[in-house]
Amino acid sequence: MAPIAKRRRISPEVESPPNTTKNGISSEEKIENFYRNAAGWDLEQDYENRPRNLKKKKEETRLPIKTSEGWVEQAPAVAEQKEEDADSFLGSGDEDEAVDDDDQDVEEEEEEPEVPQVSPREQILQAKEELARVASLISEDPEEHIGQLKKLQVHATSQNRTVVKLCMATQLAIYRDIIPGYRIRPVSKEELKQKLSKDVRKLRNFEQMLVGGYHEYVKSLTRAAKKSGDKDKEAASVAAVAISCACTLLNTVPHFNFRGDLINILVGRLSIRQVNPDFHKSIECLETLFRDDEDGNASREAVDLLCKMMKSRNYNIHESVLNTFLHLRLLSEFAHRSSSTRTDKSEDEPVVKKKQKREFRTKKERKRLREVKDVEKELREADATVSHEERDKNQSEMLKLVFVAYFRILKQRVPQLMGAVLEGLARYAHLINQDFFGDILEALRELVISTEAAEQALAEEDEDASTAPRNINRESLLCIITAFALLQGQDVVKSVGSLHLDLEFFITHLYKTLLPSSMNPDLELSAKSLRLRDPDGNDDEALLPQQAKHKINVQTTTVLLLRSLSSVLLPPQNLRSVPPLRLAAFAKQLLTISLQLPEKSCLAMMGLLQQVAKVQGKKIAALWYTEERKGDGVFNPLREEVEGSNPFATTIWEGELLRHHFCPQVRESIVALEKGIVASRS
Repeated sequence: MAPIAKRRRISPEVESPPNTTKNGISSEEKIENFYRNAAGWDLEQDYENRPRNLKKKKEETRLPIKTSEGWVEQAPAVAEQKEEDADSFLGSGDEDEAVDDDDQDVEEEEEEPEVPQVSPREQILQAKEELARVASLISEDPEEHIGQLKKLQVHATSQNRTVVKLCMATQLAIYRDIIPGYRIRPVSKEELKQKLSKDVRKLRNFEQMLVGGYHEYVKSLTRAAKKSGDKDKEAASVAAVAISCACTLLNTVPHFNFRGDLINILVGRLSIRQVNPDFHKSIECLETLFRDDEDGNASREAVDLLCKMMKSRNYNIHESVLNTFLHLRLLSEFAHRSSSTRTDKSEDEPVVKKKQKREFRTKKERKRLREVKDVEKELREADATVSHEERDKNQSEMLKLVFVAYFRILKQRVPQLMGAVLEGLARYAHLINQDFFGDILEALRELVISTEAAEQALAEEDEDASTAPRNINRESLLCIITAFALLQGQDVVKSVGSLHLDLEFFITHLYKTLLPSSMNPDLELSAKSLRLRDPDGNDDEALLPQQAKHKINVQTTTVLLLRSLSSVLLPPQNLRSVPPLRLAAFAKQLLTISLQLPEKSCLAMMGLLQQVAKVQGKKIAALWYTEERKGDGVFNPLREEVEGSNPFATTIWEGELLRHHFCPQVRESIVALEKGIVASRS
């Protein structure tokens, strides 16, 4: 307790009796002077200025000791005396006075000048030391120091962009090390009320704090990634680091929580057609995710978000975004055929399970079997085994989404995406449902007609040819390849007759494009070929290396021609044989264009003709031996109908010129071709 303050005597002392004078002043005058000056007194200030006794006596708690000489008081200990002095110093005086002193100290602290700001270089050095210290603590014992993640979030809000980038990279390294190999589910209210052991409670707290910190980290990455490609270079650099962190997390820990948020970061970047290093990182990350995803859950989620983004953007996207679908594992693993609405089941797979005979079990046995099933389920989840049924289901849904995107783009005829769509349809042709063939072939037929019209328009307007956004020749060849790829399955033989007219249209178009294609100077150049643009010519395929870095359809025009010709001249055994007139017309045309083809393309055509001669040499042998054929008329290579060109009215005179070709391999190839024709006659 604080000592009781003594009362101050206000009235003055009267030393002399009344009616007496002292120094010539009477007592009455003295009283009047007292009351006159009392109004100007400041009693509280006088009390405040009065000196105080800061030392407070404390009651002695030691009992006296009885000795031979009598009772003796114990001396106070030195430590206790020091403690008493400290206590008396801290707690001396009245409580009101202590509060007043504290208020004065606070006011003095507020009035002190601000501490000068630390330079950016010092901020970076201090942040490095702090981040290294926190990271080492968490790495040593994550469960014990998981609360240190909050300190990292403080640095993420720094005004120094370099500190923010360092914080992002540090958090990335920490989360990659401490994230477990399973997905952490949220804890329900009922589970929070359960009594848990100390170890289980510690593990649960660790998991929940880890998920909370990771969620905040992903949110910060999302906010920073929106500035990608911004005019502010500092903000764009932070966005680049954020996208790199998101890509690393998606490829290293795709099973963990908030995977959808990471995919949204990449999809949001791909929705912008501006191509920069961040764009390429996002493309590579999705391609890696599609290749490495075994169960298909992450790939399905990514494909769904990509399709929604494309639709919202009205398919005004870059071609590389659509080419990511060619890296899905279902191209090599999925065995069922599908369309945009349904998926066919395999014949070997039972549709309905047979009802087994019910076996009688006691209540105890049923309970034991349920426990065994639960244990087996937990073991499968712990081993991370992939169920074939789950994988097929995910791949089936992905295939439907891919077909929906392809068919919508094909219907809208988006110019910059037609090559990618046709390449994708050609790759996915073996997975397209048979009932959908008619619609696909009709769409391809209309596209070929539109390419012919566009080609004629470009030929009439040479001035605008250099600004053409499409490679028309490539698109038509891809349409032919896709149309024939649809007929490669064994279960579509019954549909060949009904689709004969459509196939004849594609064959006729291929025959007409042979001569113009042979005069294309870029016949052997692909999208990845390094070359300069022709300032005076139509060089639409010439792309810069950074633009062609992630291009999928990198096959040259020669390769596309060979694929198309192989489908026409060397069909599978299950399809009907090729008529002799068609084989002879194509053989004559190929030898004619070989005279002006480049060296590699000429060798490729010679190899194709050698295969044709080996399989169906008897049908075209009359082109070399006129005495073995019957026919009249004139050969017309410019006829629109293949059979109407009358190929047996001419001979293969190009072989004599090819024998004198500058390339020795071409000379050897033409000799081998003629030997094959001779062997087929015998």
